[in-house]
Amino acid sequence: MKFMILSSWPIEKAAEVAAASDKAEASVPRERRAPGYMPMCALPDVPPDSMVSIAIVERDSIEEMAARLYPVMLAGATINIIPLLEVPAGGSVKAEKKYRGK
Repeated sequence: MKFMILSSWPIEKAAEVAAASDKAEASVPRERRAPGYMPMCALPDVPPDSMVSIAIVERDSIEEMAARLYPVMLAGATINIIPLLEVPAGGSVKAEKKYRGK
């Protein structure tokens, strides 16, 4: 299943969060590692003195991810794991009918 991981942390915690994140990613097989993206804009409900990272990953379970990311949260990051529903381009009507049960 695909998930979007939205992380934010105070600037003063950047070194601790980066170290914890690198350690967490070290246990992920190289072919399953996903890049993180740093938006170059302010996001709603994120304090102005914060850094933000967005990643889209494919994992077997949310529990596996939560266990791996817990040390990153202890380092000072706020992490939101959001399940994603993949809808093929041009397939919105078909997907809507499928999930509506028709």
